Amino acid sequence: MLAGCATAELATAPASPGQPWQPNVSAGGALLPGRPGRRPGLSLPPGYTLPSDPSVVTHGTSRTLEAHPGQVYTLAELIDVAQSANPQTRRAWNTARDAALAVGIVKSTYLPYLTATVVGGWSHSQSRTTNASLDAGSYGALDIDGTPQRHNDGSAEVQTIGLRWLLFDFGRREALVRTAREAQLATNVLFTAAHQKVIYSVTTAFYAHAAAATRARLLRGALDNAQRVQAAAEMRLRQGQGTIVDVTQARQATAQVTLRLVQAQGEDENTYLTLLTAAGVSADARVGLEDVSGRALTMEDARLSGEMVRRAVARRPDVLAAYAAARSAHHRVTAARAAFLPSIFMTGNVAYATGRTNLTSIPGAGADSAPTLNLSGNRFSTLILGGISVPIFDGGLRAAMVKRAQDQEDSAEATLRQTVNDSVQQIVAAENALHTSLSAYDAASKLRVASQTSFDASFAAYRNGTGSVTQAELARNGLLDADISRSDAYYAALIAAAGLGFSTGSLG
Repeated sequence: MLAGCATAELATAPASPGQPWQPNVSAGGALLPGRPGRRPGLSLPPGYTLPSDPSVVTHGTSRTLEAHPGQVYTLAELIDVAQSANPQTRRAWNTARDAALAVGIVKSTYLPYLTATVVGGWSHSQSRTTNASLDAGSYGALDIDGTPQRHNDGSAEVQTIGLRWLLFDFGRREALVRTAREAQLATNVLFTAAHQKVIYSVTTAFYAHAAAATRARLLRGALDNAQRVQAAAEMRLRQGQGTIVDVTQARQATAQVTLRLVQAQGEDENTYLTLLTAAGVSADARVGLEDVSGRALTMEDARLSGEMVRRAVARRPDVLAAYAAARSAHHRVTAARAAFLPSIFMTGNVAYATGRTNLTSIPGAGADSAPTLNLSGNRFSTLILGGISVPIFDGGLRAAMVKRAQDQEDSAEATLRQTVNDSVQQIVAAENALHTSLSAYDAASKLRVASQTSFDASFAAYRNGTGSVTQAELARNGLLDADISRSDAYYAALIAAAGLGFSTGSLG
């Protein structure tokens, strides 16, 4: 019956692969471990829908961004909120603290290890014997057949302080400390990298939302232009100068712009939610954001020299972390090789025993038989030992550990080389993206001026009866596309500038 206790827990798992699992739910709706109980609670219908646990939302809700009347959040303010609210920075911080504690744990092996132990107890024994020479206890009453009974009662206590101290191990602990310190350096670097990633993600989300909001604003302006063309077509039809075909085309163009506006408004809302998620705050917040549409862009074609690229690579967090990981792997090889060398240690204890107790067992009854313990009177003892431990044979365990450490070192060095190469590629690609976006913005600005002139002329000509509605609609579409292209190129340049700062490790 006792052997079936472990398999009895199968009752808490799904009964079969084709049937839904019935969870254990409290009266408040929280999921509980174990099999479904008979306590009063929610009765779930059979199916694959899980209950709603209110405690999940209570413990997992992000902070809410405060919004005061008339307040707008700048990009810098959102970044400041994200650096404290985003879960990525907190996880990186905890990882860095754990790495620092790992260094302390390894350094503690240089110190002696002391233990204090107190053992106390009481014993009672009762026996019958017909040989008085084997009796050592006190005799009580006689049995019916006259056999004397022996009773033995006693209590005892043992107090011990033990010492274990590894004095010298030919540099193994020193190599382990260096390994831990390099690993800690890598985690500290990655903590900075986590902040840079949060800064970059918030920056790109901020500009992406600004681009979506501007696109929606431009489409609202384009809708006004389409409605103006439609009104002119309807007026010309009423005056007998236009045709129903012109009115139909104008209404079709207005409907198309309306559809694009609805899609742009949905994208505006989605990018807003993405921005709040990047900041690590609740998506329920509604706050005002800074308008950055009027920022002047520098059109100078600046290029990074080879020396600037090398300096940028040398300060990237991922490169620095990979370099620290490679050094940590090198020290790990040293520590593995030191395991072949002797160790000098010291051990000892101070013990004090008092009392009177007996614990007997039958010698040779089996491997589980306890030794005989007899404590009588008081005794104080001190033991100090020193020795040297020389490893001789372990079935190839240490050799395998060295080989594994060497493989890890080779992989770490390969990762460093790949990280450096990828970093150079990312920096050059980010530089090209910035150059392309600035050129696109310049070209789109010129196209926008020409498109505005074309629309004004085409619309005026159509309204005066010398042009066609087709030309006016083509000009209006051209103006809308030019406006959106110029806006997208503008925000693409801002995102590319942030990408160049991030790829060079200088985004702060």
